[in-house]
Amino acid sequence: MNDSISAASTSDVQDRLSALELRVQQQEDEITVLKAALADVLRRLAISEDHVASVRKSAPSKAVGKVELLIKKSLTIEKAHGAWESSDDSRNKLMRVASTSKLISKVAKNADKHKDVIVSQEGEYIKMFMRGRPITMFIPSDVENYDDIRTELPPEKLKLEWVLAVHPDKIRIATGQLAGVDKDGRPLQPHVRVWDSVSLATLQVIGLGTFERGVGCLDFSKADSGTHLCVIDDSNEHMLTVWDWQRKSKIAEIKKYEKPKFVQCLAFLGNGDVLTGDSGGIILIWSKTTVEATPGKGAKGVYQISRQIKAHDGSVFTLCQMRNGMLLTGGGKDRKIILWDHDLNPEREIEVPDQYGTIRAVAEGKADQFLVGTSRNFVLRGTFNDGFVVEVQGHTDELWGLASHPFKDLFLTCAQDRQVCMWNSVDHTLEWTRLLDLSSDFWDSFGLRRGVGSQDVDGAVTCLCLPVQEPGHCADFHPSGAVVAIGTHSGRWFVLDAETRDLVSIHTDGNEQLSVMRYSVDGTLLAVGSHDNFIYLYVVTENGRKYSRYGKCTGHSSYITHLDWSPDNKYIMSNSGDYEILYWDIPSGCKLIRNRSDCKDIDWTTYTCVLGFQVFGVWPEGSDGTDINALVRSHNRKVIAVADDFCKVHLFQYPCSKPKAPSHKYSAHSSHVTNVSFTHSDGHLISTGGKDMSIIQWKLVEKVTLPPNDIVLDISATKVPVPASENTVQSPAHLPQPFNEMNQNESVTGSSPASLESNLEQSAEQSEEQSEEQSEGSSLDPAEPSYEEPSNELSEEHSESTVTEEQQDNSPVS
Repeated sequence: MNDSISAASTSDVQDRLSALELRVQQQEDEITVLKAALADVLRRLAISEDHVASVRKSAPSKAVGKVELLIKKSLTIEKAHGAWESSDDSRNKLMRVASTSKLISKVAKNADKHKDVIVSQEGEYIKMFMRGRPITMFIPSDVENYDDIRTELPPEKLKLEWVLAVHPDKIRIATGQLAGVDKDGRPLQPHVRVWDSVSLATLQVIGLGTFERGVGCLDFSKADSGTHLCVIDDSNEHMLTVWDWQRKSKIAEIKKYEKPKFVQCLAFLGNGDVLTGDSGGIILIWSKTTVEATPGKGAKGVYQISRQIKAHDGSVFTLCQMRNGMLLTGGGKDRKIILWDHDLNPEREIEVPDQYGTIRAVAEGKADQFLVGTSRNFVLRGTFNDGFVVEVQGHTDELWGLASHPFKDLFLTCAQDRQVCMWNSVDHTLEWTRLLDLSSDFWDSFGLRRGVGSQDVDGAVTCLCLPVQEPGHCADFHPSGAVVAIGTHSGRWFVLDAETRDLVSIHTDGNEQLSVMRYSVDGTLLAVGSHDNFIYLYVVTENGRKYSRYGKCTGHSSYITHLDWSPDNKYIMSNSGDYEILYWDIPSGCKLIRNRSDCKDIDWTTYTCVLGFQVFGVWPEGSDGTDINALVRSHNRKVIAVADDFCKVHLFQYPCSKPKAPSHKYSAHSSHVTNVSFTHSDGHLISTGGKDMSIIQWKLVEKVTLPPNDIVLDISATKVPVPASENTVQSPAHLPQPFNEMNQNESVTGSSPASLESNLEQSAEQSEEQSEEQSEGSSLDPAEPSYEEPSNELSEEHSESTVTEEQQDNSPVS
């Protein structure tokens, strides 16, 4: 009994000690924040006092005159009221009051001023402030006068070219929005937005205050060319409503029935009836009836259940009304696609293989083909006779890792779903994919058994006894293009053969997430940045196939976020989570360079660090230091691309050394943008999304002003003026087969690949800011500048559109 009491008391003491340790840590964090705030206040006061002193020196006569006048007035008041004891005391008090009032006003002005930057009096460095913490950046020697620097919009722009896992086949699309809050904490009601898929402009906002929690599913009507929109919300009742979306009026709603847990999908039939599929595998047919008119109102339409069909085992996830009037349905648990005749009797069925995941969407394809989207982000093309062919494979979890091939039109992505994918940016296809795993073939090649710890010849621990699969987070190609290094969340990093995708090497540095992998320009060194605050250095031989530990950079007080090499492999610039900019001397044993001004003139091979003199102008006003996730400079050193937390991709001019620099802004992602990378020729930019798990390819275009008798084409690598008299235009490259099929289906709405591309270009440039304001609503930052395109560019764009359409007319149809 005594032993049990002792054990209980010991456990209680340990719990209390743990709680006290946690409390002490929290107090230390609070003290650190308070110290930083106090230091910032003292710094501002000191600057204000210096400024007051300099003003007094520059205009002493005026200052003395004003003070004497105030003193005379105060003495008169003193005699009248007998408030002060002597004239000397009055003079001293008045001087202190005047000084204090000036000081307070100067402090307020300087507080606003310090939201921007401070330039040193000698012109040697500038300081920007983030969360009250100063960030010092030294001005390069070739900058004679910082005030002479001008930052303008870059001449290049981005044009949306390829979006993975998103394939709209109509001009207008509808999306359901969940309830939430905006960036200022204000509540946002669930609603439906109808968009123009070309310009990304919001056409209508429907149902504010009507839906509960969010919108579960929705569909346009077929019988009346999409005049009506059917919506099911996420309330407990899963109420179904029908809207005239152009008038924003609700025309019908369902009556309650014995409901399943969820209504997963819906569709309009050609006769106006509504189909719903639910979580019980049931398809319900809802027919419209008219009820008696209420006083002062017209007759009201109500949809009632007219038929019930048991369609699938598990949920019915998708319904697709075909052009011939038949119906396709997709089930979740049974993974079946069923074809139903005009009387809704099952006619044919096929099962999707298990490795592709469960069915989430079905769309009609060319002839007897249909397209299937699955829970593992596969897009399959299939028929009931021939089975399925993989058209697109995407990631299924948050996506961060991105690297462009050094000389081929390829790029690699890796994500938390443990998938590594190699993509072709020209053909818009997936080259290969594999899991980040420790396969048995790898262990056999080294004569090892899985689960046995070992060390390589250089003494670095080779990770064996760890999970089989790893989430990827960062990547970089060796300059030879032969291999690619991939960092994971556990501190382990892999080297894969870029051609065969075979595992070449595997190493571990620490046990925390790796945030950046970066090869030197000649490929002889590799730097690995980790969340354990260290940068690990490796000597690379055998064309990227052999690695030996060289050293470790120690000095950051927070996790590594970004790093870049100098052209001679001697120096590294790195950023960390607490906004540090540090420099490292690699040949001297990875030593920290104390005098940071020594590195101000280094021309870095790449520029991915988000903090630095050449790029600090990309930061928005009031940023908390985490708003920008990635930055990359183009290879031609003309522009900077930025990925931010507000679903935006920005294009800035390089260098960008002035605060609040202007930029071109582009909206395509529905989540925070995690990474950006230019292709080797700077012809395209790749951006990746976090929660939307999407990969978007943008074309880099530039405008050239030519005489009126010439027509201007969009250009990337070359500028090609085309005389207006020429009738022969080079045919554009065709999209891959699945995209051609979708574009052929678009012929119903009058769209084609070329016209859709030209429309996209016109809308993106003519209405760039207008579409952002409409689509973002309260999330748009009003402090960001807006820019309108000159009218002469609009005429150029019209000419470009004409040429593009002529190209399509003269091009052979594949």
